[in-house]
Amino acid sequence: VQLQASGRGLVQTGASLRLSCAASGRSIRNYAMGWFRQAPGKEREFVAAGRWSTGWTQYGDSVKGRFTISRDNAKNTVYLQMNSLKPEDTAVYYCAAGPGLIFSSATDGKQYDYWGQGTEVTVSS
Repeated sequence: VQLQASGRGLVQTGASLRLSCAASGRSIRNYAMGWFRQAPGKEREFVAAGRWSTGWTQYGDSVKGRFTISRDNAKNTVYLQMNSLKPEDTAVYYCAAGPGLIFSSATDGKQYDYWGQGTEVTVSS
């Protein structure tokens, strides 16, 4: 599976932005898909994940209520809708895929098998 993240942008505080993660090579219909981010000088942080074949989504505490993860099976693409953006959301965002991932492991980046190249989001104050 190859993952291509897109949607990078420079936006102001309070704005919205949608990131996309297009998968190729095989269908991700039954995969768990996740988004992580890494800000300069900081460790990678879990943002959101979902496995729609088993009916769950999960969000990091810092983005709950503002970000939404979704998927379009027809396009083999996962999205991250980001609303009410804050300067602390500034980071490189990565999408990841985990064929056998379960809910309890979704926040652990080591459990994902495939990673995209990252797309940069900058939120100005």
